[in-house]
Amino acid sequence: MNVFLMRHGQAMAETEDPLQGLSAEGVTQIRASACAMKKLGIVPGLVLCSPKKRAKQTAALVSEIVNYPYSDIVESEILLPKADPETVVELLEKYRDRQSLLLVGHLPSLNRILSFLLGGGEVPVSFENGGLCCVASDDGEGRRTELCFCLTAEQLRLLA
Repeated sequence: MNVFLMRHGQAMAETEDPLQGLSAEGVTQIRASACAMKKLGIVPGLVLCSPKKRAKQTAALVSEIVNYPYSDIVESEILLPKADPETVVELLEKYRDRQSLLLVGHLPSLNRILSFLLGGGEVPVSFENGGLCCVASDDGEGRRTELCFCLTAEQLRLLA
């Protein structure tokens, strides 16, 4: 199973939008990241996102571009910024039958989830807005994983 982790796009300031939806730049950023995903043949078997507005908008934009059904996006509070990585892995186990999952979330939880998936040590990865990492699990139990790639939004834009 491939687990893709994406940080939401750039959000508006809280003074502009109290719910901090995506800014115009954030929308452009995510569209480019999603176009690169499509070009790379990345179509998730399931999209899971945080219930925060910016994460939901990010998941929706990606889904639209990679032809994933919007109605099948799963929102989960488990992907909020302070998410416990062990709880996230338990959630992933429910979807073990999927070839790939896309998790759309926030900092600092994405770093914690990535580190947990890769064995528990802190992985010094900077998740910028619209960036994408991929972790592959090859043992069916989710215990042996490897980092396949970690791309910044700018690298994804260049690929698009």
